[in-house]
Amino acid sequence: MASPLTNTAVLNAKPRAKPYKMADGEGLFLFVTPAGGKLWRMKYRFGGKEKLLSFGAYPAVSLADARRRKTDARRLLAEGNDPGAAKREEKIKAATDALTFAAVAEEWFGKWKQPLAEVTVTHTRYRLDSFLFPDLGKAPIREIGPRRILDALRKVEGDGHAHSARRALQTCGQVFRYAVASGYVDSDPTRDLRGALTAETVTHQASITDPQEVAGLMRAIWDYRGAPATAIALRLSALFFVRPGELRHAEWSEVDLDAAEWRIPAAKMKMRAKHIVPLARQAVELLRGLQALTGKGRFLFPSMRSTAYPMSENTVTAALRRMGYAKDEMCAHGFRSMASTLLNEQGWNWDAIERQLAHAERNSVRAAYNYAEFLPERRKMMQAWADYLDTLRLGAKVIPLRSGG
Repeated sequence: MASPLTNTAVLNAKPRAKPYKMADGEGLFLFVTPAGGKLWRMKYRFGGKEKLLSFGAYPAVSLADARRRKTDARRLLAEGNDPGAAKREEKIKAATDALTFAAVAEEWFGKWKQPLAEVTVTHTRYRLDSFLFPDLGKAPIREIGPRRILDALRKVEGDGHAHSARRALQTCGQVFRYAVASGYVDSDPTRDLRGALTAETVTHQASITDPQEVAGLMRAIWDYRGAPATAIALRLSALFFVRPGELRHAEWSEVDLDAAEWRIPAAKMKMRAKHIVPLARQAVELLRGLQALTGKGRFLFPSMRSTAYPMSENTVTAALRRMGYAKDEMCAHGFRSMASTLLNEQGWNWDAIERQLAHAERNSVRAAYNYAEFLPERRKMMQAWADYLDTLRLGAKVIPLRSGG
């Protein structure tokens, strides 16, 4: 049996034409390469198979270091564990422990953004760069707990951006849930922060009325990649600004594309009065496309489960959520506020706007006959509205289209 190695023997080991081994005992040996490399290795058996474990190169790893590592490996063997597998797990853990929040967030963002509208991606990118990365980006993601996240987001709140702080928390949660699924962390610390940020009070139907934000919304809607019928429902929601229930219950028998009108029966209207929606050129084009999809059935927007029923009342709002618009930003009903605000700002006749919105008429006798009231002006207004949305969406210079009245 060979004698254990000495420091002098290891130091003086010379390269030969072929690699050779210098045994130290209990499976540990020095592997000397023709190029002069001296590598510590250990031969062992596990599960009936012979295996090899590497401990590093001499002189970075001394003889004493190599023996300590051999002892640790043999202890694992005595406990019934494979030291090679343990070493691989340790490497993976070390690499994972070094992963920063920013590295994981970028990995998530690269996968998550692929099918989404540009406006959604832009908003999320901004939240990462402006609200999350400054305080969390360089920190190892395994070391980030609820308190650290809360401290970062309270800075955002303190700057007067409570809404942005809440949205940033949502994005942070998405990153952590991806990290959990990927095995980088064990749990999502944002779950413990529910209710920790300042609550926002919303006392109206969420709507977007700033022209610049409406432009982004229109681009997001036109970029929507979900079901074709849902994409058209989103676009027509903006063009028609009827109540969501009126749109989803629309029937082909009510639509006259040649006359460019959609006549809604009184029974379907909230105020129980007949209503006319003049169709702009853009609306007619969308409806002709929709006709190829659903024109053989009763409803413009049938349910995915059965054409005998209309689409779900949450379809349009759910699509807005998938596009990245939160419930306090925009909802299906919000298209009505959007149109009302902007058309009034552009100087259109208030009565024509109210009539197009099918708001209540105090005089019940008059209400029975006024469904066609202001119709010529409403036709002009609805076409101008569709053109205005196109102008915003395409990024051209916005020139308010006034009624001239």
